[in-house]
Amino acid sequence: MPFSDLPPEVEELRQRTRRFVREIVVDEEPAPGGRLDRVTRDRLQAAAKEAGVFAPHVPKEYGGQGLSLRHWSPVLQEAGYSPIGPSALNCMAPDEGNMHMLHLIATEEQKERYLAPLAAGDVRSCFGMTEPHPGAGSDPAALRTRAVRAGGGWVLDGHKRFTSGAVGAAFCIVMARTPAVDGSPEGATMFLVDMDNPGIRVGEPIHTVDRAIDGGHPHLYIEDCFVPDDAVLGEVGLGFRYAQVRLGPARLTHCMRWLGLARRAHDIALDRAGTRELFGGPIDSLGPAQHLIAESVIDIETSDAIITKTAALLHGDPKVGSAMSSVAKVHCSEAIFRVIDRAIQICGGDGVSDGLPLAQYLNEVRPFRIYDGPNETHRWAIARRASAARSAAVRAGESYQGDAVTGRDGGA
Repeated sequence: MPFSDLPPEVEELRQRTRRFVREIVVDEEPAPGGRLDRVTRDRLQAAAKEAGVFAPHVPKEYGGQGLSLRHWSPVLQEAGYSPIGPSALNCMAPDEGNMHMLHLIATEEQKERYLAPLAAGDVRSCFGMTEPHPGAGSDPAALRTRAVRAGGGWVLDGHKRFTSGAVGAAFCIVMARTPAVDGSPEGATMFLVDMDNPGIRVGEPIHTVDRAIDGGHPHLYIEDCFVPDDAVLGEVGLGFRYAQVRLGPARLTHCMRWLGLARRAHDIALDRAGTRELFGGPIDSLGPAQHLIAESVIDIETSDAIITKTAALLHGDPKVGSAMSSVAKVHCSEAIFRVIDRAIQICGGDGVSDGLPLAQYLNEVRPFRIYDGPNETHRWAIARRASAARSAAVRAGESYQGDAVTGRDGGA
């Protein structure tokens, strides 16, 4: 929805967030390639609470702003205008996705133990899904981490990697394959595992080009890890179904945050193009630069529109919205990269130097074409759904009124 159409209270929160990020957070950004330190993060989170912009996606009973999912985007885009803005507002991955899922499916006891401190910014979390080959990665069905029943609980064994946020996290939501037990089907189950459990260990780091996610993306070793029955999140055997509660919105919130960063990059490029002269006039008066600027505006606006549509679908029909989030993820991850890349081109040599933050922005958004499922996997799923939907429509009696061979319209 256009920002002008927002309910007054949402627009007011967006404006507060905009001022907070641009007037306070931006000045605290680390140098390109650096990471936000814990002391600065804690100070910014305290300031965000005082400013009334902390945890926009979290229900008010847990200290957040209580925004409906369909109104997350305008506020998260403002947070994403700084690469450390989402951390300052406690709406950064993987915590944001874990908060959303815990709120929807955790028991009251689990919410008190895990959601409340996470929502308050007192702890961080991680999500253990991805595994080394041939385990779960692009294909979640390849899940190899196992959990078996043991007196009063479960014993987990497995090896995770790219466990974003694991360094310093208080707990991990671990996806493991479970057998059919007590009437529950064989399948995957999610478990809440405290990171001080002697059966779980953070392993070697994986050095990636992005810096915004606190806690890195290390290996995680799970060996003879006992958890009690109340560590099950949701129901036994239904982990993949519950994971969609998290993954659909989490893909979309990545789009929201990084679109905010694309807007920042575009502003940097516009400022440069409007003040630097070349061939007798400002850069933005030259055709090649105008083409780059126009293409970026198109990418920003189409990304904003598809995010808005997907958020509305997730709010009204999570199953349809989750499917649409694949479309949004592919489009936005590629469009946002193009916007930042064009900004670098407009800024010339300074764009690839550490005199501007643009090269680091490119490093931040490039992994998104892989994280949360590679774009190729999403395209495969999108195509399958499109073909299945058309086949179902044909079986229901729909037909294209034209030449099925040439594709020409019947009235042409």
